[in-house]
Amino acid sequence: MSEVFSILEYAFFRNALAAALLTSLLAAMVGTYIVSRKIVFISGGITHASFGGIGMAYFFGLNPLLGAAVFAVLSATGIEWISQKGKVREDSAIAILWSLGMALGIIFVFMTPGYSPNLMSFLFGSILSVGKAELYLLLAFFILTLAFFIVFFRPVVYTAFDPEFARIMGIPVAFFRYTMSVIIALAIVISIRTVGIILVLSLFTIPQITAMLFTRDFAKIIPLAALWGALGSLAGLFFSYFFNIPSGAAIIFILTLQFLILKGFVMARNFFRRDEKVIT
Repeated sequence: MSEVFSILEYAFFRNALAAALLTSLLAAMVGTYIVSRKIVFISGGITHASFGGIGMAYFFGLNPLLGAAVFAVLSATGIEWISQKGKVREDSAIAILWSLGMALGIIFVFMTPGYSPNLMSFLFGSILSVGKAELYLLLAFFILTLAFFIVFFRPVVYTAFDPEFARIMGIPVAFFRYTMSVIIALAIVISIRTVGIILVLSLFTIPQITAMLFTRDFAKIIPLAALWGALGSLAGLFFSYFFNIPSGAAIIFILTLQFLILKGFVMARNFFRRDEKVIT
């Protein structure tokens, strides 16, 4: 226990804890929308397409996360436009953007003059190197997203589950869907430093699926997903520190283990309840 408190004396670990907590809270809101609307595959396309922006940013000497954000937003809005217009099959468009983004990222990184940049922190995360500026950015985006969900909660839910009913109610469906696409894209990019491109989508789906073991109510899934996400992320961070393994992989491993344990608990509870009904 003393060792746990001793590592909290280091600023980099406190920053990592804050980043893990804020990312979990952000992912709880955005991820619930992703899972409820069943667009996990779309989000995967956005995630991997952002790698193209990272490669181009390296080539032109810009901030890699800025390049990732631009690519992610363009991919998200492009996929939403395609899904509405129906000119190209949605899964085909996602596959094209997914592979194109990864290919462009590799090409531009290879073409970057001088020392080849280390992409491991973007592919697998580097939460222990998160600085104050990134924390402030994460906090600001979390507050903006939270405010958006509080003010427009009902329109977001209606457009996610039943866009036709939302149109009848006079809700601008296209506006909210495009806005949510941008929020998803930016949330994914901001979370890359926590678990990396390869694993970031898991952070936006596993806690939500865990929460759905106990409820199917959109409003209740968000706080439950925040709880499981925060617990799993913080536990994964400590796990990675003590066993000297990559933090992003450790966080996703703990979140998955948490889901499996709770899934087993729910299945056992339902089994015994059925037995009780049979006996009575």
